[in-house]
Amino acid sequence: MTLAFGAIGFVIVLWWSATGAIFYLDRLPRRALAWSITAATVVLIASLVGLGASAQVATPVGAFAAFACAIGIWGWNELLFLTGAITGPNREPAARGLSGWPRFRAAAASVIHHEVVIAASGVAVAALSAAGPNRVGLWTFLVLWAMRLSAKLNIFVGVPNPGERFLPDHLAYLAGHFRTAPVGAFFAVSITLATGALALIAAFGAGQEPSAFEVAGVTLVATLLALAVVEHVFLALPWDSAALWGGKRLSRPSGDVNSRCDESDPKRLLHPAEA
Repeated sequence: MTLAFGAIGFVIVLWWSATGAIFYLDRLPRRALAWSITAATVVLIASLVGLGASAQVATPVGAFAAFACAIGIWGWNELLFLTGAITGPNREPAARGLSGWPRFRAAAASVIHHEVVIAASGVAVAALSAAGPNRVGLWTFLVLWAMRLSAKLNIFVGVPNPGERFLPDHLAYLAGHFRTAPVGAFFAVSITLATGALALIAAFGAGQEPSAFEVAGVTLVATLLALAVVEHVFLALPWDSAALWGGKRLSRPSGDVNSRCDESDPKRLLHPAEA
């Protein structure tokens, strides 16, 4: 029980501090961009090496190490995206009235390069994890990948709180692909599937005595998935989750796109170019 509680605390602290660190680095002056990416790349290399080593260690320490390394690899991907270093070929606000397949294609073109890099990172994580019995790093990365993709699709389809305030000013054009709307069937399905997956993970080992490694690994992955579900819930709430990091946002208040849009129609696309 102590091991499980320790794993839960570890995930919460690492999730909160890693997200805060990415926010901090991306709020630095643009001239510090190269230093931020360099520092993140050093973390990436260390994480890849650490993941390969920890994959051979099926112990609680190995589970914690693999989890932390997967977070480090994911953090590199997130920082490159938020700094604008890797996004997509389309860096223009969405055209007014765009809908259906053209809207999806425009939105996908805004992030496709980043998605390709994430996929390549996933292949690397899978290859390193396959070398040993410790697959905690792989499952951690897959949870992050699946839930981030789910969040992106929900923001595209439409949620009450798409979180455009988390976009730095140089990525404000991405808010044009967000849709502010009441939660619908897609959100319900997303939450249901994620919650069902969480229940399956939590039920692992029921009726038997799991090893300490299994307890640590399952608790780490389950806690991360639970936090991702909570982040999804934030999308449906009128509460600014930036308060979790002292109220800091990546964008400046003056760059708040949503405040300059007609709020009478919740399904209207946001147009940062008009701000």
